[in-house]
Amino acid sequence: MNPAGDSTKIAERLRAFASAARRMNVLPSLLRPYRIFAQWLRRHMPKGLFPRTILIIVVPMLLLQSLMAFLFMQKHWETVTERLSQAVVGEIASVISVIESYPQDPDFETITRIAGKDLKLSISVLPPAPLPSPRPKPFFSLLDRALSEEIRIQIGRPFWIDTVGRSQFVEIRIQLKHNVLRVITRRSQTYASNSHIFLVWMVSTSLVLLTVALLFLRNQIRPIQHLANAMESFGKGHSVESFRPRGAEEVRRASAAFQRMSRRIERQIEQRTIMLAGVSHDLRTILTRFRLQLALIGDNEETEDLKRDIEEMNSMLEAYLAFARGDGDEIPSEVDIALMIEDLEADAETAGAKASSSFTGKPVARVKASAFRRCLTNLVANAARHGKCVEISGCHEHGWLTITVDDDGPGIPEEDRENAFRPFHRFDEARNLDATGTGLGLTIARDIARGHGGDLTLRESPMGGLRAELRVPD
Repeated sequence: MNPAGDSTKIAERLRAFASAARRMNVLPSLLRPYRIFAQWLRRHMPKGLFPRTILIIVVPMLLLQSLMAFLFMQKHWETVTERLSQAVVGEIASVISVIESYPQDPDFETITRIAGKDLKLSISVLPPAPLPSPRPKPFFSLLDRALSEEIRIQIGRPFWIDTVGRSQFVEIRIQLKHNVLRVITRRSQTYASNSHIFLVWMVSTSLVLLTVALLFLRNQIRPIQHLANAMESFGKGHSVESFRPRGAEEVRRASAAFQRMSRRIERQIEQRTIMLAGVSHDLRTILTRFRLQLALIGDNEETEDLKRDIEEMNSMLEAYLAFARGDGDEIPSEVDIALMIEDLEADAETAGAKASSSFTGKPVARVKASAFRRCLTNLVANAARHGKCVEISGCHEHGWLTITVDDDGPGIPEEDRENAFRPFHRFDEARNLDATGTGLGLTIARDIARGHGGDLTLRESPMGGLRAELRVPD
């Protein structure tokens, strides 16, 4: 055994482990910018399918067009401009060589004529004079940069150029030994002036492609929107008999599955309603027999107790059947909610509580009238039973109907509020009891709220008791 060697290996392993741990700690910091960007993108991304699909088409197209434009500018436009500038500067260099080689022509008429006829350059030889001061350069001037570079390379003399003054022409002045050469040439000879045609064609074809894509996408997404609207309508308890599958095969399959599901649910509700109607009839028949038999026996202390028991059984039976039946057989209609709240205020005062009500927004909403009234009646009855003051407020804005019922009673602890919606669940104060004392008041109320596509929540009231907030979409 070699203790020293073993210690060295252990130390190396510990260093490797520490290095790996450091790298693992670095990784989250490297991923942090990505997470921040992903969170920002999720917040600002459109929520609808149609705008998201447009983004899927537009963003890659913009990236591709930008890349193509950059490559065009880099590889074609700039290269062509450099070649044209190089050719013009070479011609100017040739003229300068002729002028300096044959100075016997004092007016340079022959050189001027040849340059204008064969080289398409308008030249003039000026007396010696300082070059003009440089003019302001544009922020992005490919021509100015290319010409300046070629003059420095091919001629190598002091020069002055103006590529901005006259848009169709370029003026160049070059300092010679005894003169100043002034050259005026067309911009098209030194600059790829037709390059914008490529950009116009690129943008035009992209717009045509985008227009065609949007037209097809709208036709493909519209069936999905119809399916979503039908499902939302069915969730609110409205009829969806007019809905028909349309669109692509996958959308049709989903629509057909939704239709089968909705029919199955409606059939189950119908069967349950028929069964409960039969049960209700049979049980009421038995209770009627009891009442007749008690009436034949006559009035005494024992029969009075039995009559009270029969009435309580009848009330409990009605509550159980109402809970089991739900509101599926009722058709939504336009209801004046403000007037309904006023009636509930009167009911609360009749029950012995001091009540007040208010309503803001559009007073009419499309709900199942009987079921919705039963829901609010249970809430107001609970508030009047456990509090001395009841406040009912409603608001109908932005496509939502919100109704709150506040009281100054003992309330319900926060940890027990969700349990209050459980069927037959009772507290010491029995806040879940309805008028019959069956423990189904809040359960029925929430079931009706969710049958309208909304929900019922409980929280602490500003009055010190319990606040029941009913919120359903219009």
